[in-house]
Amino acid sequence: MHPTLTIRPVTPADVPRLLEMVHELAVYERLDHLVTATEGDYHDALFGPSAHASAAFAEHDGIPVGYMVWFRSFSTFKARSKVYLEDVYVHPDHRGHGTGKAMLVWLARHTLESGAWRLHWQVLDWNQPAIEFYRSLGASVSTEWIDCGVEGDALAKLAALPMRRS
Repeated sequence: MHPTLTIRPVTPADVPRLLEMVHELAVYERLDHLVTATEGDYHDALFGPSAHASAAFAEHDGIPVGYMVWFRSFSTFKARSKVYLEDVYVHPDHRGHGTGKAMLVWLARHTLESGAWRLHWQVLDWNQPAIEFYRSLGASVSTEWIDCGVEGDALAKLAALPMRRS
């Protein structure tokens, strides 16, 4: 018998399991050394007075086997909101059974229902199975855009620069 698959929003009580799964994804992506988030950070981000992200679990028979974290962003060209999928993760034992597809279908519906015009995300260039999976769902995989960002000391140095030439 096939397990019953459900997708549901994460609750405050789910935060410990969510953080465990975030660590699992980071290990898979070879980025576990970058995870500094705490349960408190997730409580604030998802449920605090200034909550700015959302999360959902994929469950098989009530047991979380995957998660998604997303947030709204804005397109200046469209003057409309879009949804950025920060993470989508399915535990390796549950891959290949439609869980990832169900999660993306659920979030696509949520995106449209919220009035956003686009759902977008990133994938590591070496993760060919994920790239092919996303393409099979109709996603375009762009090589035109290159990520840029500043953090830590570089962010502090940029913030300290004068805004105008003297």
